[in-house]
Amino acid sequence: MTYEQMLEKVRYEGAYPTRERAEEAVHLVLAGLGRQLTGDERVELAGRLPVEAARILTAQIPDLQPLTGWGFVQDLASRTGAPMGPTRWDTGSVLGAVADLAGPDLLTRILRQLPSGYSLLFGRAELIPAA
Repeated sequence: MTYEQMLEKVRYEGAYPTRERAEEAVHLVLAGLGRQLTGDERVELAGRLPVEAARILTAQIPDLQPLTGWGFVQDLASRTGAPMGPTRWDTGSVLGAVADLAGPDLLTRILRQLPSGYSLLFGRAELIPAA
């Protein structure tokens, strides 16, 4: 998938009025994900993304304190000053496209690395093991 195709997918899935608005969402969410993801999963995901998207992801220095899924959305909202609802929408629209590019096996490994709350952001159910 090219970067343009990724933007069109996000634009369509997120029902954004313009390509520019979709690109803003992609940049915001991939930069945030780059601050959360480390190790082999980060490298492998970057290899599956279009070059422009991989640069956004890998330009970020991972945070020392990982955020929960909800904390991730709150962090993105605070960085832009946007309300939580639209930020959550942006997050799901972009991470849905990322999930498709990652594929199910890599996505499972990514979700194992991240704290709770990310599964729904990637469009997957979050199953909690029985106690």
